[in-house]
Amino acid sequence: MKPETKPGLKENWQQFTLLVIINGFVGGMIGLERTIFPQFAHLEFGIGSKTAILSFIMAFGITKAIANYYTGRLANRYGRKNLLLAGWVLAVPIPFLLIYAPSWNWVILANILLGISQGLTWSSTVVMKIDLVGEKNRGLAMGLNEFAGYFAVGLVAFLTGYIANRFGITPYPFYLGIFMSFAGLILTLLMVKDTREFVHQENTTTSTDVLKNVFIETTFKNKTLSAVTQAGLINNLNDGMIWGLLPILLISLNYNQAQTGLIAAVYPTVWGIGQLFTGKMSDHYSKKSMLFWGMFLQGLAIVCIPFIHEYYLLVSLAAILGAGTALVYPTFLTTIADATSPVQRAESIGTFRLWRDLGYAIGAMISGITADFLGIEYAILLIGLLTIMSSLIIKFRMPDKIKKKEDCIKAETVKKALQASSDIQIIDVRSKEEFEQSHIPGAIHISLNELKDQWQRLNKIVR
Repeated sequence: MKPETKPGLKENWQQFTLLVIINGFVGGMIGLERTIFPQFAHLEFGIGSKTAILSFIMAFGITKAIANYYTGRLANRYGRKNLLLAGWVLAVPIPFLLIYAPSWNWVILANILLGISQGLTWSSTVVMKIDLVGEKNRGLAMGLNEFAGYFAVGLVAFLTGYIANRFGITPYPFYLGIFMSFAGLILTLLMVKDTREFVHQENTTTSTDVLKNVFIETTFKNKTLSAVTQAGLINNLNDGMIWGLLPILLISLNYNQAQTGLIAAVYPTVWGIGQLFTGKMSDHYSKKSMLFWGMFLQGLAIVCIPFIHEYYLLVSLAAILGAGTALVYPTFLTTIADATSPVQRAESIGTFRLWRDLGYAIGAMISGITADFLGIEYAILLIGLLTIMSSLIIKFRMPDKIKKKEDCIKAETVKKALQASSDIQIIDVRSKEEFEQSHIPGAIHISLNELKDQWQRLNKIVR
């Protein structure tokens, strides 16, 4: 194994750190819209319908989902770095479109570009970090990755709310996007290295079964993968609702942009910081338990939102929602990485992220229609109940352990094979002392150190 392709967090800390920084810029591009967009739609374009306002999330979710899937499928063919670079090229026009948009359709176009860009950039950084660190620290790697992304979402959400409250909805909040898109593009172009070689190295030692059809297994058939996939969809379904309706609810309660920005920021900030701990936890504790309790906490917090109007209690609910999301987000990705072979990992993660980010569009549509017909409180309550149902699917469908290929042949299997055929030859590669103490009758002793030198003799014996 080449030194430059040896997996591990310590061995690849420079590239890993660079990708963490880049993913912070990726998350920050979403943070541009987390706080101010409902007011932006109302003040700049006169849009009042909840469904119409949430149309930008639908456009974002659908395009990001499709981009996720094709990023996963094309990662091995075209390279992770090339897809990451393409995502940043598409991100550069977005803040300019938002600043100068003459109509709401231009805003929708900006969010279509944002969705494609996010699918390419975030999916690429996820897969590249998993490639770099290997199996041992996979959870920690995903925790650091998602921390960087969602802490940046929260930070930029707060900053845009503060800037908008002080200087107006446009153009100043979007200047952050200009800086982040160019910074991400330049860093990727000049400093990022592709990680496909790590996949080839890991594939020689994997014990994970190859899936017959990655899309079908990840979506429906494989109990582990499909349970994770439905939870991912519901997770982003409720995130889409929070993104679109929570600011509207808070404004209806007479909270200003700065106060709304703080609540909107607490949720992804706790979500982001929490993953510094939950990512590492997923390397050591039951992934199934973490997924169940994470989804259950999310649902419980969301169900309580319509019944609580006191500011600091709403801040607390946002923190609980963020903690629940922190439990599941890195665990989603580490579970899929553990349950798939290295050569199929990118496609399986892409399939998961396809369905997960379709949750944005589905959540925006369901919550927008429900809010227009029944009111915001009923929309929030419905999404909370769906999230609790998702936690129960995890509990009752997902197996406790991920099934792996057997690393060695069982003793009973060897015994039956020897009884059935006299042509089988056993080579005992232990030390001479161990061999003399006990060995299988008829076995030939060639120590592991001598095996290379004795290879010609071994060929004669086998023939």
